[in-house]
Amino acid sequence: MQVPLRRQSLSWLEPIQKLGFAIIPSMLKPMEVGVLLEAFSRAELPRSRAGLRHAMKLPAVASLAQDPRLMKIARGTLGRDAFPFRATLFDKTAGANWLVPWHQDLTVCVQSRRDVPGYGPWTKKAGVWHVQPPASVLERMLSVRIHLDDCEESNGALRVLPGTHRLGRLTAVEIAEQERIATSVSCVVSPGGVVVMRPLLVHASSAASKATHRRVIHIDYASSPLDDGLHWATASST
Repeated sequence: MQVPLRRQSLSWLEPIQKLGFAIIPSMLKPMEVGVLLEAFSRAELPRSRAGLRHAMKLPAVASLAQDPRLMKIARGTLGRDAFPFRATLFDKTAGANWLVPWHQDLTVCVQSRRDVPGYGPWTKKAGVWHVQPPASVLERMLSVRIHLDDCEESNGALRVLPGTHRLGRLTAVEIAEQERIATSVSCVVSPGGVVVMRPLLVHASSAASKATHRRVIHIDYASSPLDDGLHWATASST
């Protein structure tokens, strides 16, 4: 029998539901952060300008994705069937100092392409098929961002527009309107801290004005199968 999660331990749940995000400080201990940094320094996986794709193939990241602390958040938000399916390391430095305009996260990775109504357009990244699913799929997902460095406004902290996850999938014009009328929040986090967010939450990040590492492990969780024979791409299937 599943033991109910204690209400007092779900301080992050209401902000995720109402605002679309929550900040959980100091979840990982310094030693745990050091282990992850060491794993990335030794990783022999394809790298992009922004960081490291398919990070779930690293044992340290696969273990982190299944960590009881993160699974508690995923299952407390999405239900007991929640599972991790993708992990990426983002590393913003002086040599890779990008900005991301206001947007929603709209794509998922799948094992193979299959034309299904409501899914598209399709792209292939590092040999893996990605597709935009219906909003109903995105609404059953959760992203957990584990910070390995200080993340401040000066080095490109995530900025969010609270509550926009409840508006469905937005057009570029609608996102611009939300940028105009909503008040943004900067997610300032110390090493070991976590930002939890809904993929449909409108978010952005600026280029860093301070040339330091800003390493973040971004893990995506889902809670239900895809439609008509489409299957999530996980570390074991890519």
